[in-house]
Amino acid sequence: MKICMIGTGYVGLVTGTCFAETGNDVICVDIDSAKIDQLNKGHIPIYEPGLDEMIKRNMNEGRLSFTTDLAHGVQASLFIFIAVGTPSSDDGSANLSSVWSVSREIGRHMNGYKIVVTKSTVPVGTTERVKEIIAQETREPFDVASNPEFLKEGAAIDDFMKPDRVVIGTNDPRVTELMKELYEPFVRTGKPILAMDIRSSELTKYAANAMLATRISFMNEIANLCERLGADVNLVRRGIGSDPRI
Repeated sequence: MKICMIGTGYVGLVTGTCFAETGNDVICVDIDSAKIDQLNKGHIPIYEPGLDEMIKRNMNEGRLSFTTDLAHGVQASLFIFIAVGTPSSDDGSANLSSVWSVSREIGRHMNGYKIVVTKSTVPVGTTERVKEIIAQETREPFDVASNPEFLKEGAAIDDFMKPDRVVIGTNDPRVTELMKELYEPFVRTGKPILAMDIRSSELTKYAANAMLATRISFMNEIANLCERLGADVNLVRRGIGSDPRI
């Protein structure tokens, strides 16, 4: 399939490269011309085990390219993934200015049916707003979807190539089937593709992050108790971790 990955940060670079690895044609787009120049020279801006070799292999085989030309990426692709940064603002909310800007540019350059997918971590309702912004810029047909990432730094390629699950949020059965087809090579081990509505998909990412943070905070508190009471936190961790309900 033809894919445009907008944003070559950690998520965009790993995701785009892994899609290329399974035979898709991927164009990675970034506004940072210096970064694109370095990528085209084979210089990878992040360290992730195995990523360097995978990028070079797929570039050499013609499945992966890097450009600052967003119009070219959009017009050459069916799937357009938004993987730009959403840093925290001073008040703690997600700064979505890059998402909105990219959405406008996508709408201005559409030349036929597209599926626009939010890959960035975004608040509930963002994908619907992306749809509204694109619709203001084009009369071309398109659909939107949510597809949150669950990557760990240092194990991102394995996480993507052999995921625990793939979450797809759409409100259209046709989009669901196309997304399932795109991800089919990654779930041959039997792991599930979980199709749901867009808002549930967006919230799943935040809920997963919150649950992981809660587990860490809880064990930190247990460690403090162990220190005060003379217990061994590692033994306590093994004791509670052996319970299949936990």
